[in-house]
Amino acid sequence: MLTKIVKSKIAKQINAWLPVILWAALIFRFSSGTIPLASAVHWQDFLVKKTGHILLFGALAVLIYRGLRMEGVSRKRSAIYAVISAILYGATDEYHQMYTQGRESHMRDVFIDGGGATLIILALYYLPPKLSVKMHSVFHKFNLD
Repeated sequence: MLTKIVKSKIAKQINAWLPVILWAALIFRFSSGTIPLASAVHWQDFLVKKTGHILLFGALAVLIYRGLRMEGVSRKRSAIYAVISAILYGATDEYHQMYTQGRESHMRDVFIDGGGATLIILALYYLPPKLSVKMHSVFHKFNLD
């Protein structure tokens, strides 16, 4: 009986946090090599790469939020901790890039990462109550409510 409870808790922890770990590893992998030009036009290349920052760190914040909610943390605290965690990971990512050949580290990228995390979490926090019952059930299925 006790081993069943322990296995259940371990499975819950894995379900909550493995996606976060895998996504953070994906970000680390992207940061470990050179990134080819997305466009020969500077502003287009910049726009594509910074959109990538917004989406990558927004998704990281959502996964952290999900993990915290699965742990029973309130919606508000989960949202705050998810954004802070994504910003801190963005800062460590830029620090890592300082020592990666072929990469540059920019403080503005930490702000872009944090902005992406904040925007996505705000949408996640405020949109579900306004959605239809069917759409709200999708959020609930993925532990995002």
